[in-house]
Amino acid sequence: MKVWGVSVSYFTGKLETYLRYKHIPYEMEPPYADAVRVRRMAGAVQVPLIERGDGRFMSDTTPIIQALETEFPARPVMPQNPVVRFIALLIEDYADEWLWRVAMHYRWSYEHDRELLSRILADEVTTHIRLPRFVRRFILRKRQRGGYVIGDGVTDSTWDHVEQGYFTAMRAMQDMLRTRPFLLGDAPSIADIGLMGPFLRHFGQDPTPDAIMRNDWPDIAEWVARTWNAGATVADSAFLDDVPADAAALLTEICETHLVQLEANAQAVAAGDTRFAMTVQGCPYEDLPASRYRVYCLERLREQFAALDPASQAAVKALLPSPQAALIWTDDVPAVSHYDPDRQAPYNQAIKVFEANPVAEKFEWLRRLGRAPEAAN
Repeated sequence: MKVWGVSVSYFTGKLETYLRYKHIPYEMEPPYADAVRVRRMAGAVQVPLIERGDGRFMSDTTPIIQALETEFPARPVMPQNPVVRFIALLIEDYADEWLWRVAMHYRWSYEHDRELLSRILADEVTTHIRLPRFVRRFILRKRQRGGYVIGDGVTDSTWDHVEQGYFTAMRAMQDMLRTRPFLLGDAPSIADIGLMGPFLRHFGQDPTPDAIMRNDWPDIAEWVARTWNAGATVADSAFLDDVPADAAALLTEICETHLVQLEANAQAVAAGDTRFAMTVQGCPYEDLPASRYRVYCLERLREQFAALDPASQAAVKALLPSPQAALIWTDDVPAVSHYDPDRQAPYNQAIKVFEANPVAEKFEWLRRLGRAPEAAN
């Protein structure tokens, strides 16, 4: 299969980790030179996408992985115990949707990082654009920092809290890795795969967060390498039968951050608002972009919880005592995304997490000429 991806991409790294562990062969190249066809077939030009030999396109790493688990059942990443599986999926969702802001901040807020990454991306995804390299780099820096950092609520007043999310995640993961090689057992689960999104290609490669991890959190750096190489070192899947007590800190962080964002975002989308504000762990965030896709994420979490038997539901509630967790099993906050209602994903027409990006729209004239990349994370 062909992976349309980028070598420094958050979600491409997540998908590649999964494919390597499962021993699923693939080849990869950036999609932007073939953007017109890719957009027509997949619905949006974003990375990663998978193009199958029969011409079908798969989008969105979460349903891609769930579909491939059925097609390639050996070495599963979904724990068999329903409670452990639900918690693993919740961790994956947190890694996908909350740590995104943290990762983009480190990449594009620090000068050395954004200079390096703009060079890499200019050479990897914009070589087909008939503009000087320094102009392409300028466009990338402006677009990424304006749209996905400043435009996503990273300001002087939220800066420290955003970075706190990185340290809290590492501290909580270290608790879970003291007695086993992976978060939920002796093999990588969907929780490990999900966290490789931010930890492999951003925290583990971008100069500023990589130096922090390598020098101060070497256990986490070792986990990144171990998960990336798990296909060569792990013989078969082996997960815990119960969610361990050492997961408590990570689950608390998920409730206090990710679920707060999911609730505020769902309320905004239900009200027809395109921007919203929220307060997370006492830190006020202003003027955030509302995301219909993240309402879909909440829909899926609720569906997965509803599918559990009563005993498993009670066990999940006991593991998530924070009041924010009630968002998962109550419908006080509406969650109607109108996205993929027939559950055809990953073979449906994709949408972007942020369907409107004011900074990106400034460069729409370039895209119409086929001269600018659609997205690069």
